Amino acid sequence: MPHTAITDRYQAAERFVDWLADFVVADATGAKKSALEVDPCGLFWLGRLAPEEEIAESKLGERAERLEPCAVGMRLGLDAEFGDMVSFDLRASFAVWRKEGDRWIKSDPIDCTESVSILLNHGSTNRFTTSIQRELDSRFPDSGLAAAIEIEVDTSRDGLPGLTVTLVNCSKPNQEQKNAFARGRLFQCELEVSGLPTREFILEALPDSFRYDRHVPAWGINCGVSVEGSVFTTVDLPRHDKPRPQFWNAPGQSEDFFSFERLADDPVAPGRELVEALRAWGDDAWDMERIRSRHADWSEEMEREARRERQGFLEEVERIAAGVARLEEDQDLCRAFRLMNASMLISARDGKGGFKYTSWRPFQIGFLYANLDACRNEGADIVDIVWFTTGGGKTETYLGLILTAAFLDRFRGKTTGVTAWSRFPLRLLSLQQTQRFANALAAAEMVRRKEAIEGDPFGLGFLVGSGATPNEIKRERNRDRRGQWDYEDDSMPDRLRMLKVCPFCRTDSIEMRFNRRYWRLEHRCTNSDCEWDIAQPLPIWVVDFEVWRYLPTVIVGTLDKAAGIALQANMRGIIGPPMGYCSEPEHGHTYATRWSRPNGCLVPDCKGSPKGLPMDPSLYGVSFRLQDELHLLRDSLGAVDAHYEALYDHLQRHLSGTRPKILASSATLSGYERQSEVLYGKKARVFPYPEPQIGEGFWSRETDKRMRSYLAVSPRGQTVEFAVDRMMISLQSAIREWLRDPRGVAEKIGVDPSLADFLVDIYGTNVVYGNTLRDLDAVVRSSETQWEAIPKPAPNVTSMTGRTLFSDVSEVLEKLERPDAEFANRLHVVAASSMMSHGVDIDRLNVMVMLGLPHTTAEFIQATARVGRRWPALAFVVHRIARERDASVFKAFPQYVAQGDRFVEPIPITGHSRRVLERTLPGLAFARILLLHEPRAGRSIAKAKVLRDYLDAHPDFCENESATIAGMLGYTDEMTADLSQDVRWWYERLAANLGDPAHANEWSNSMGPKGGPMLSLRDVEEQVEIRGEDPR
Repeated sequence: MPHTAITDRYQAAERFVDWLADFVVADATGAKKSALEVDPCGLFWLGRLAPEEEIAESKLGERAERLEPCAVGMRLGLDAEFGDMVSFDLRASFAVWRKEGDRWIKSDPIDCTESVSILLNHGSTNRFTTSIQRELDSRFPDSGLAAAIEIEVDTSRDGLPGLTVTLVNCSKPNQEQKNAFARGRLFQCELEVSGLPTREFILEALPDSFRYDRHVPAWGINCGVSVEGSVFTTVDLPRHDKPRPQFWNAPGQSEDFFSFERLADDPVAPGRELVEALRAWGDDAWDMERIRSRHADWSEEMEREARRERQGFLEEVERIAAGVARLEEDQDLCRAFRLMNASMLISARDGKGGFKYTSWRPFQIGFLYANLDACRNEGADIVDIVWFTTGGGKTETYLGLILTAAFLDRFRGKTTGVTAWSRFPLRLLSLQQTQRFANALAAAEMVRRKEAIEGDPFGLGFLVGSGATPNEIKRERNRDRRGQWDYEDDSMPDRLRMLKVCPFCRTDSIEMRFNRRYWRLEHRCTNSDCEWDIAQPLPIWVVDFEVWRYLPTVIVGTLDKAAGIALQANMRGIIGPPMGYCSEPEHGHTYATRWSRPNGCLVPDCKGSPKGLPMDPSLYGVSFRLQDELHLLRDSLGAVDAHYEALYDHLQRHLSGTRPKILASSATLSGYERQSEVLYGKKARVFPYPEPQIGEGFWSRETDKRMRSYLAVSPRGQTVEFAVDRMMISLQSAIREWLRDPRGVAEKIGVDPSLADFLVDIYGTNVVYGNTLRDLDAVVRSSETQWEAIPKPAPNVTSMTGRTLFSDVSEVLEKLERPDAEFANRLHVVAASSMMSHGVDIDRLNVMVMLGLPHTTAEFIQATARVGRRWPALAFVVHRIARERDASVFKAFPQYVAQGDRFVEPIPITGHSRRVLERTLPGLAFARILLLHEPRAGRSIAKAKVLRDYLDAHPDFCENESATIAGMLGYTDEMTADLSQDVRWWYERLAANLGDPAHANEWSNSMGPKGGPMLSLRDVEEQVEIRGEDPR
């Protein structure tokens, strides 16, 4: 019966996603084929069963059953009330391929039913073969083919009986029969159990919790199990559909309740209403009797947990209420908050005369109210972490707080300098976020000018490592020594363009120039209608030296640049006052003198002289350090960063007398308290507080719209790489079938043919996500040789990994966001590594094939969140089933997805590692020398002889410095005494090396006993994963 044609785009997309999934499964099982020219064993990789005897004889042991099972079925729990016997119905179905001449022919389905009665004797096994074998012998006499339904009776840990019901391939073909019957394989195998009242199992891998349901209706054996009423059916791909959240759950109020326009006029009244609504919701949702009523097995531990969590929610409500009250009391803060909202409305312009959004989501405004004290440099002793679903608007939430603080800074006399430094673990993420930050700051600058607020324009700095942007553009006469950033190379400025559109007028009107007069790289808008003065460069700085010269309001960049504090005295401008301000126009701040810049100005050959600073030196310290994707700061990277976080806090207290507020976002709550303690030496709290019933919170609730369908894939009889190749062929072929016959396919799946272009646009590009570069290289190679079965046009494939050049990353993102009008010219497949798992916000990416389960659950959550940001998505997760972890996840895949946050592994990080100290200590020591001691010396102490003289003048230097570093790192007790001794030993060896006359003309920072400062926080050993070799 034909579907009613769907015209609603979202509903049509849901149907299209199901059609794509079915297309892949049909190709993988052979469901659409009736005849072949090739052996089906070499083509089909789902739904097949190998002969039991062959698997039993395999040298691979238990892994052989995983790689190509001989049985498929389910384990079911029974209630004690059954007594000694249980009766139910079974249905088994499969197909047989037989070679006839040069062709392979598929049989009609062999579909058999049995009504069985079983004595519940623990350990007994029953095999039912009559109807199946009769059918096989009738159709394929003397074939050696055989199959049975096997039922095993066991007892669960709770003492109740359970049944394991499987369809088993019992075939024993001889060599001739193997050649004729696909080596005895059965295809498109399915088993169904019905009429059996069952009890649910408990997912014991997770602890009991009042928030979650641990019940599992059935366990699949080498498959998934679908449940409809009392009918249990095996499925080849275990599946979980994740609903799309709605970001508001207060009755009687719409999502635009917190519009920017309303809050720009009066933020207090809406805040009061928010607190009132939140309290009312909490009285109901956190009612203990209501919570208890949802659990038949309520325990004392659940009671304690629920009461503790309820208290956390109440404290969150009070924080929001305190923020609202603060706006009533603090007029400057209230004005800053109102101007921020006016700015956010301008920032939300879409460049087409409309707005992408016009209001805050409730959780966003709740976070802002709760953290307003940070804008007044309060609450720095606590790390505040945003924990919300990907796509919920965390970046805009940060920006709201930053802009509030920026306006407030201007009111308190901070006319220049950095308000916030936002660090991202991956350079791709910072590139994606740059335009958003630029748009918001440009909007704030328009408001600042309208309000006639004094100070520099609000601006943006861009700091990334890995050679993506230059530290400086050198005025070298020898062109060979200029490197890739040659000021006489006309193409150089274009390679450093960091904005797609002008943040003021939103047009593609940016022209790149290198201004030799002021020695700076300039983004310039050429639109004469722009609200910015186009005679001036846009306030965005992407060269490190220019960032230090102009000290823009916000710096966005990668975490690894933090190591530069030990090598660049200019980084002083983030945490404290520069040394002065150049008398020459547009030259900006000055820093420590060097032979190449005797006046401290960073403009080459400057003839000016330093002037006094334009504002109170104590105002230069940054107000916020933001850390995005906090969960990525783990292992050695996290341990190294912890030392540098302590260093930055320590130096800012010395130079500015202030402490920055740490804000972070994370994909997991697992171990965040310990991670914060190690990284920052501070307590942490999370916003928003998790709701008592998952999916039914105040800030968001689940809807009936599907966001993402997760499908677990375990290839049978073929490698993971083979399965991925076949899936890509299926997915790309499906899109081309739709293009070839949109009306026919539309009628088949029940959508309006007029949606053809739309559906091709959002499902025509696939992501292959790999865990290793080797896997991704193999995908790209396969696309060139193994994908010939895809109809024309041939797919365009690109890579996005850590090896991809910065300029190429930008080009790929541009192609994905603005696809060519011709389908043949678009990108069709992106082979991506973990660099894509954070911050790639592209609505057109809605199909992912994950080549192997990621190493951590946090990465799994983040990576799959790259698809389905706006439209329903498919995420195929191909398991390397021979591995224990993959097999375990496959078994409980729906629960793994549904309760993914609970499966996230605690973040491994230590703050007391001797090896880490060995790597960081040179940087910690020379950062203090560079930023604190050199100004006291009144001259450069970059050379070893000069530093030696300084030590001679300060005989207690080594003792004082080692004690200061040890205290800064928390080495204050007996457990860390050895590390304190290591610090003292390092300074003693430094002094000895400096005293050697042979080293007089060497750089002082190379005199450490075990090397100089780190160039990047990533200058630690590469992690190596050790695993046994895959058998396939």
